[in-house]
Amino acid sequence: MQIALATYKFKNKNINFSLRQIARALKETSGKADLLCFGEAFLQGFDSLCWDFKEDKRIAITQNAEIMNTICSLSHKYGVDLIFGYIEREDDSLYSSCAVVINGRLAYNYRRISRGWKNFRRTDEHYREGNSIVEFNYKGYPVMLAICGDLWDYQEKFKTDGILIWPVFVNYNREEWELVEKEAYAKQAALSAERTLMIGSLSPETEPDCAGGTFYFRSGEVIKSAEYGVESILFVEIE
Repeated sequence: MQIALATYKFKNKNINFSLRQIARALKETSGKADLLCFGEAFLQGFDSLCWDFKEDKRIAITQNAEIMNTICSLSHKYGVDLIFGYIEREDDSLYSSCAVVINGRLAYNYRRISRGWKNFRRTDEHYREGNSIVEFNYKGYPVMLAICGDLWDYQEKFKTDGILIWPVFVNYNREEWELVEKEAYAKQAALSAERTLMIGSLSPETEPDCAGGTFYFRSGEVIKSAEYGVESILFVEIE
């Protein structure tokens, strides 16, 4: 099984740009990968919220939104399944969520359970966390989903004998990754899973020094990594 990890740029509050990025990556990986993964809140951009619900609800999308249907159609067109982070709205609640598109439809939806995605000193009851874990079978492999701070705050909930897919957004520069951080993330991931795929994004508008951070960890070691600060797709073969 081939899994592709996209270290791509997003533009905050620019969903159309992200749609083009997703389509570009799907085209690039068509015939080369079974599954394509993007980072946390990639669709709207990690810093797209202002913590005023009347404003933020406009950029959040529901699971059955036309934008979601468009993404599912793109996934089906290129024959590549897809995992991506987005800001989800359900009724009067917002979540940092992760969509899993398989065979052209939204098959699973995971809501981050840790609160670090939001400015919790400014937010109210509209900004919520999920309360359940999502693990599913994909081509014979158990796959567990976690989003960013989940593995730091609730590591024990994500233990799996399968593959852990970990969309994040972190703003470390390349020197910080090289010196300390990648080893720290590899060791943290190993507390939950032997094999972890971590996917970071680039945000040149608000975080010009952000280097991304996309890795394949195994048993606490870095097996493969994407080039820092450059748009790329890292291919990982799972046997």
